[in-house]
Amino acid sequence: MSILKANDLVKVYGQGENGVRALSGVNLEVNKGEFLAIVGTSGSGKSTLLHMLGGLDRPTSGEVTIDDFPLSKLTDDELTIFRRRKIGFVFQAFNLVPVLNVYENIVLPLELDGEKIDTDYVEEIIDTLMLSAKKEALPNQLSGGQQQRVAIARALAFRPAIILADEPTGNLDSKTGQDVLSLLKISAEKYGQTIVMITHNDEIAQLADRIIRIEDGHIASESKRR
Repeated sequence: MSILKANDLVKVYGQGENGVRALSGVNLEVNKGEFLAIVGTSGSGKSTLLHMLGGLDRPTSGEVTIDDFPLSKLTDDELTIFRRRKIGFVFQAFNLVPVLNVYENIVLPLELDGEKIDTDYVEEIIDTLMLSAKKEALPNQLSGGQQQRVAIARALAFRPAIILADEPTGNLDSKTGQDVLSLLKISAEKYGQTIVMITHNDEIAQLADRIIRIEDGHIASESKRR
């Protein structure tokens, strides 16, 4: 059962002769609970595709649907709320608030949305991501791998249906990156979430169920890991 669809996505930056086509008619379906890796070189269009899928940017033409709901039907304000409640984002930059400790960083999106914090669920996430001993630590007291795990916990805290990860291991060494991605995969499987991750690292991509390669704004190949 698909949870995320892209239908004939086109994205052009600029106009006329100066226009740059970043996506050229991309069609994609992601099933509920799937871990999809999108790989490609710099400039291939993979980041643009992720931004379209997450509603961070709007396509020039085409449609993105999440749970069969078209994102084009939402105003910018409605889209902001929809993203916050349906999608968890994990970026290469950890984007932690330096004056807040680990626990406070994780629950911050819930507090900003006025949501009641399910402390048992948050504690379970913290335990799953092996952060229990670091709850009171500030970001500058953590390693890069620990900071990325906090970012993942923050993304999971809202119980989003989809996790979109943009080069989440880009600032980590190879082993730490593998460890962090393994924990992300375990967490998503545990909570029934879908992961779409972009990476230029073929080794990291092997953790996914399916790998799609983007070249020059279109899907060039696809392979399944299982």
